[in-house]
Amino acid sequence: MDNREAVIVGWAHSPFGKLADHADIESLMSSVGGVALEHAGVAAEDVDNVVVGVLNGGFSKQSFEGALVSTAVPGLEHTPAMRTENACATGSAALYAAMDAIEAGRSRVALVIGAEKMTATPTREVGDILLSASYRKEEDNVPAGFAGIFGRIADSYFQRHGDRSEELAMIAAKNHQNGCANPFAHMRKDFGFEFCNSVSEKNPRVAGPLRRTDCSMVSDGAAALVLADRETAEELTRAIAFRARAHRNDVFPMSRRDPIAFDGARQAWADARARAGVTLQDLDFVETHDCFTVAEMIEYEAMGLTAPGEGWKAAREGWTRKDGKLPVNPSGGLKAKGHPIGATGVSMHVLAAMQLMGEAGEMQIENAKLAGVFNMGGAAVANYCSILERVK
Repeated sequence: MDNREAVIVGWAHSPFGKLADHADIESLMSSVGGVALEHAGVAAEDVDNVVVGVLNGGFSKQSFEGALVSTAVPGLEHTPAMRTENACATGSAALYAAMDAIEAGRSRVALVIGAEKMTATPTREVGDILLSASYRKEEDNVPAGFAGIFGRIADSYFQRHGDRSEELAMIAAKNHQNGCANPFAHMRKDFGFEFCNSVSEKNPRVAGPLRRTDCSMVSDGAAALVLADRETAEELTRAIAFRARAHRNDVFPMSRRDPIAFDGARQAWADARARAGVTLQDLDFVETHDCFTVAEMIEYEAMGLTAPGEGWKAAREGWTRKDGKLPVNPSGGLKAKGHPIGATGVSMHVLAAMQLMGEAGEMQIENAKLAGVFNMGGAAVANYCSILERVK
C-alpha cells in the first residue's frame, strides 16, 4: 500500500433540478464545500488544494470559477485553487487532477467541487452551449443541439442492429424508477415503459428516434468530494479507495471514427479492469453516463456486459435492473437525477461511495463491495472509468 494513494474521505451533494434558491455557481459551491469538509472531519486550514469542475461555456459571464472558492467556502481564501473543464466529464477531470496532486506528493488533503447553473439560460442557448462539446467544424449545424448528435448515433445503431426503440424505453423506465429512491434527483417519477415507449404530446421526438424520455434534463446542482492520502485517512472516519482509474480519449470528429463503437470508452474500461485485476462480474453495480438512453445501451457493450451490437439484450433481459446481474444506475442516472454538467462526474463518485458505505438509503444495493463509475465528455471522446472499494 502506498501512503500517498488518494482515497475519498467525505462528500456532499445538493439536490439537482431547477434550483431557484441558488442564483449562481458561487451559491452552489457554497452549498456543498463546507458540508463536505464537515462530513470528512477535515478543517478548511488542512486543505492543500481545491479543484473546481465547471463547464460554463456561456452559462454565465462569470468565469475564473476556481477563484470563487475564496468567497464560497470560508477558510479557503488563500488555498491554491483552479478550475478544470472537459465537457460532460468535467467533474471526473477535476477529481483525477486532485488525485494526481496527492499521489505526486504535492498535497495531503484536497477538495473537489463540481457545479453547474444551467436553468437560468434560455433553452435555445443551452443547446448551443452544449454543442460546444462537439466538433463544430463539422457538427455545428446538427439540428437539436447535442440531442441531434446522439440522435445520429441512435440512427446509425438502428441501421446496423435494428430498431431498438423499445430497449431505449426500457432503459429510460428503469432509470426513472430508480430515481424515485434518490433524494437528490431532479425527476422522482416512475413513468413506466409504456409512456417512455410512446410518442405523445408529453413525450415528443426530440432528434432522430430519441424521445424526450431518452434525453437527460437541463439541471442545476453541485457535488463535492474530500480526498486524502492513505496516511492522513487513517485518522479519519471513512475511506473509499480507487482499486483502479483510467482515462482514455477518442478522436473528436465523429466522421473520423465509428460513432457507435465507443472505442475510447471500451479502452478506459479495459484499462481499469486490468489495473484492478477484476472482471466485470466482480462488480456489484455501475454508475454510467446515460446522457441519452442510447449512450447507456452502447456503454453496456463498451464495459463488456454484451458483445458489440448486443447492448439492447441487456436492457431487454433485465440484466441492469436493481435486481439484475449487474445493476446499472441505481441512482437513476443522469436520466432521472439530472445532468448539471460540471457536477455530474463528482456526483457519480459520491453516489457510488454512498453505496459502498451502506449509506444509500432506498437506493442501496445489498452488500455492495465493488463499484464501477463511467463518466464521459462529448460523444464518448473523453472517457473516465473508476473502480471503487471501501477500505475503511
